[in-house]
Amino acid sequence: MVNGDIRAREVRLINANGDQLGIKPIREALQLASESNLDLVAVAPTAKPPVCRIMDYGKYRYEMQKKDKEARKNQKIVDLKEVRFSATIEEHDLQTKLRNVIKFLNSGDKVKCSIRFRGREITHASIGEKVLIRVAKEVEEHAVMERRPKLEGRSMIMILGPKG
Repeated sequence: MVNGDIRAREVRLINANGDQLGIKPIREALQLASESNLDLVAVAPTAKPPVCRIMDYGKYRYEMQKKDKEARKNQKIVDLKEVRFSATIEEHDLQTKLRNVIKFLNSGDKVKCSIRFRGREITHASIGEKVLIRVAKEVEEHAVMERRPKLEGRSMIMILGPKG
């Protein structure tokens, strides 16, 4: 809230230098702000009485936008990558897929390991679970298991997250 938008009768006032001026009526605070060609900005509107500061509001908004933009630039967006296995996967194929899982985890992404059961394979879901448990053991220095292998329809899904 700025200037006329502030509805309190009295406010705790801080001047442009950061010095506390004490509790003042809103009219006096607005008068002091206009004399110094600055704005009266409510920095803590929920306090009793509200805390207001005399400052250049346009400059303040610009600084906040700059800070938000910098924070967005530095954040890492975590993707969920999927690697599909088979219940009857051969050793070499498993090693190839494990390399992909490790590559995704090292780049900071989560990995969804899934096994799709075809036909009558669903009756031997324990074989698929063993494959997923082995995958988790092979990559345990790179990953933490966020979700244990769980059967959902004809698929068994496990989610691994990067360590650290």
